[in-house]
Parts: sequence; structure tokens; C-alpha cells
Amino acid sequence: MDRVTVFAEEVFTFYEGLSADNSKTFWNAHKDVYEKAIREPMRELLEGLAPAFAADVVIFRPYRDVRFSKDKSPYKTAQGGFLELAPGVGYYLQIDAEGVLVGGGFHAHGREQTNRFRAAVDAEPTGSALETITAKLVKAGFVVGGEQVRTRPRGVAPDHPRLDLMRREYLTVGRQLPPEQVTPTTVGKHWRSLKPLVMWVLDNAPPD
Repeated sequence: MDRVTVFAEEVFTFYEGLSADNSKTFWNAHKDVYEKAIREPMRELLEGLAPAFAADVVIFRPYRDVRFSKDKSPYKTAQGGFLELAPGVGYYLQIDAEGVLVGGGFHAHGREQTNRFRAAVDAEPTGSALETITAKLVKAGFVVGGEQVRTRPRGVAPDHPRLDLMRREYLTVGRQLPPEQVTPTTVGKHWRSLKPLVMWVLDNAPPD
């Protein structure tokens, strides 16, 4: 059993400070904290778990793309990591000033993937299977996410039995973990509970 948590308390202090002062001056003064206490532990955690999930490791960059944003803050106030089974499909971990999020699912790579997802949600038995999977995850403490259209997609009845899922452009589930629970064993356990969801996506709504 793991005895030491992945992220030290200074990580949360770092992100509190970065949220208050998102500047190059702050970043340069604390970059060693980011490298040693955030990025490297995240990389070690993901690389240690990747073989069990047959996934590739993705560590997201700390810099924001501000080209088309009114907010010109240069740095992300969270660090994300991903075990990727296919483009945009896999298991996610994020740390910020509020704590740690563990989750999984998919972000659509284009309209065609969203259309495949909705067609599978609409059909039987695939739609009922996903409904059962997500209900079980919600009961276990996960929260269903994913961008939604305001009302419903064109052609979808207002009384569709899976309207909440049909409204989504993509599908994620996640839950917050207390920092002291963020160990390889615990994260791996939560990701394994998400495997039915991730496999459903790969089987029914894979990327192009």
C-alpha cells in the first residue's frame, strides 16, 4: 500500500499564489516548485500506471494559448495529465489550488464523433448500456460532465429517455479526491472503475 501521497502541500500553495499573481515574475520565482513538486510527480504517477491501462502518457503544458482570448494571463492555474487510449479518450488527473480531480471519458475531435456518440446514445442496447454505466458511477460519487447544447439537438424529442446524455457534445466523469488520498493505488482504483465508460466510447464513438 502507498504510504506517501503524490503531491506535497506546497503544490496547493503554489497554485493559490499563481491564481493571485499570474505573472512571469511569480512563475520564474517559483518554477522549481512547479518542476519538482508538480510536473515530475505527475509524470511519475502517469508513467507508473500507463502499462496497466495500455495507454500513452500526456502531460499538458503549463502555458495558456492566449491568441484568441481576452484573458491574457500566461499560465494555467491547474496541471493536467492524461492516459490516452485514442485521441481525446482516456483517463484524466488534474491538480489546482482547490485539490485533485480524477476522471475520464472523451472530448470530441470534431462534429462527426459527437454525431456517433449521440447515435449510440439513441440506439439500443448501446444507449441503455451507457445509462447504466453512468448511473453506477454517479452512485459511486462521480459527477457527469461534458458541454451541453442549451435545449436539445435537432430532431431529438423533448421526452427522450436519455435527453441529458443526448444534449452532450462529449462526455466526462470526475470526482474530487482529498490530497492525502492521491496515491498511485487510489488513482489507479478510480480509473479502473471508469474502464466500462472509456471502453464504451472506444466501441461506440471512437475518434476518426
